[in-house]
Parts: sequence; structure tokens; C-alpha cells
Amino acid sequence: MTIEDAAEPPALGIAAVERASGLPKDTLRAWERRYGFPNPRRDRNDERTYPADQLAKLRLLRRLVDAGHRPGRIVGRPEAELAVLLRETEGGLVPAPADTPHGATVLTLLGAYDASGLRSHINALLLRSGLGAFVTEVAPGMMNAVGAAWARGELEIHQEHLFTEQFTTVLRSAINAALASGEGLRRPAVLLTTVPQEPHSLGLLMAESMFVLAGCPCISLGVQTPIPDIAAAARAHRADVLALSFSGLAPPAQVLAALADLRALAGPEVEIWAGGAGAALRPPAGVALIPDLTAIAPAVAAWRGRAAATSGPTPD
Repeated sequence: MTIEDAAEPPALGIAAVERASGLPKDTLRAWERRYGFPNPRRDRNDERTYPADQLAKLRLLRRLVDAGHRPGRIVGRPEAELAVLLRETEGGLVPAPADTPHGATVLTLLGAYDASGLRSHINALLLRSGLGAFVTEVAPGMMNAVGAAWARGELEIHQEHLFTEQFTTVLRSAINAALASGEGLRRPAVLLTTVPQEPHSLGLLMAESMFVLAGCPCISLGVQTPIPDIAAAARAHRADVLALSFSGLAPPAQVLAALADLRALAGPEVEIWAGGAGAALRPPAGVALIPDLTAIAPAVAAWRGRAAATSGPTPD
């Protein structure tokens, strides 16, 4: 054995690679057959083992596939090109945790598997900054730091999920507290959800926070609601606005198709507002683009102005 061999990181079995990359075993085997990557070795029992350096590329590939890229067009590309493509696809993740105000603390707590400490830290930041500033100024930096660390292979999938759950718990509690009294709430009534192709919930939750701060009664259906059910829910809840969130991972063609289908099914009395990184495109007719979270309050004020002009002051 040479010195170089002794220093080489141990190869990983297929089960370990599946856990670390988020790619199912069947996908790993299929890519091996079709594209020649990954390129596992065989151990003495003829089981697949994967060099550690292949795991980083597999992580990049998994995130790009989630974003809608076809495996046949990306699996054979060099890792450096994939990293550039990922940055372009996701709108440019923050390259290092030090570049975000609270990223380093969040990553330290995730590295220690300290769920309660992470939840307390997020809650303290929210209380210190207030709900609006937390959502628009503090939270995006933390989210980018976690996403960038995952893409660099510094976090496991379960750690990313841990952050999502603790963040959701804290923000949902703050939203419920703001809604509890019901004081000052008035139209538009807002129904929030995502379309079936969009599994990401944090953007939706952050948008709900801003609608609540604007004094809107809100109902959230969570994520991935079928299009006909979104339209039916809007009628059942007498929603004035359907608010849809799209992450940067949503393929643009799917975003446009979903919005067009929903516009056709929803009644003309319901406005459709689309926001998030994935909605930064020319929406179909009858759909309003909300460019960022800070645009929600002005959009609500404009809706109330239109309502007052056509039918008098909006009812409580």
C-alpha cells in the first residue's frame, strides 16, 4: 500500500451513498448503466463501493435534477460545470456561511444536532427583529447559508430537514399568535398554497407572515395542492386572493402551465398572485407577479383601493 492509498478516504457502500446524496439506489445503478457515472469499484464480495470524491458530484446532480434538469444532459458534465449551473439555477447561493449574519451559528447548531438550541436561536432572532424584519432580512441569510453548506457537502439531508422543521415551528407559532385575536383583520381574504410540482414550504410560510402583518385573514393549504382543489378551496373559503409560492427550483415551463390552468379554473372574482424566485418570469394573463416579500403590503393596499373604488370601503 502506498502513502497515497493510505491517505485516501474510504469508499462508501451504495446504502451510504443513497443516504448522503438523496439519490435512490435504483437511480445510482441506472445512471451507471446509461451514463457511466457514478463509477463504483467492487469490493471482495463484489459489492459496489463508491470513491468519496464521487459523492460531491452526486449531491450536485441530485439538486439539479430536483430543479428540473434532465439527467441525460448533466450527468456526464464535469463537476465544476455542474457547480456553476447550480448557482445559476438557484439564483446564486451564498458561498460561505460567514457571508450571512447568522449563518455560522445556525450551521454550528446543526452540526451539533441541537434541535432545541436551533429553535431557541431562531426564536430569539425573530423576537429581536420583529416578524417583518425577520422574514425579509434575517431568514433569507440563514436559508441561503444552509443551502450552500448542503451543496458543499457540509450538511446531510437530515440536517437540512432539521433546520426546515425548527424554522417552521418558530414562524408558525408567530403567525398563529398574530392571528389569534383576529383584531384588525380585513379583506382581502388570502388562500395560500403551492402547486403539485412545488414541494418547498418555507417561501409560502414567509409570504403568509407578510399577509398577516398587512392585516389579511389567511388560510394555508400547505404545499402541493392539486390545481382543481386549489380552485375549489378558493370558492369554499370565499378567498379574494390566491397566493402561490414558487422556489427557484421550480421549472419555468411548469410554473407557467400551472398558473394558466389555475387561472382557467378559478373564478374571475379571485385574483391570483404568484411570488418567489421561480415566479420571476412573464406570468399568464390574469396573474399578478409579486416580485418579493416586501411587495406584499403594497399589493394588499392596492387591492383595498380597488375594492373601495368599486363597492365602497372593504368590510371587516
